Amino acid sequence: NAMRRWEENWDVLSPMFKFSAEVRKVMYTTNAIESLNSVLRRLNSQRSVFPSDTALLKALYLATFEATKKWTMPLRNWGRVYGELSIMYDGRLV
Repeated sequence: NAMRRWEENWDVLSPMFKFSAEVRKVMYTTNAIESLNSVLRRLNSQRSVFPSDTALLKALYLATFEATKKWTMPLRNWGRVYGELSIMYDGRLV
């Protein structure tokens, strides 16, 4: 039952509602997330052992950097979304 699942997980779901509709839409839009997961899975399948944690972090950084080059579609109302997130997470957005 869908309602039972909502009730069971309400403590996890309810924080989402402190954000505006525009911010929530950015959060639950999954195309970019799925694309990034695909890139990271490909990296993992190509090389399953890394000589150090630093090497792994560098590989993840470079893979993420390359993946973001494909993200050319602008987000609707990004200025408003960024402004809201900047207020809520003061000093944490770059």
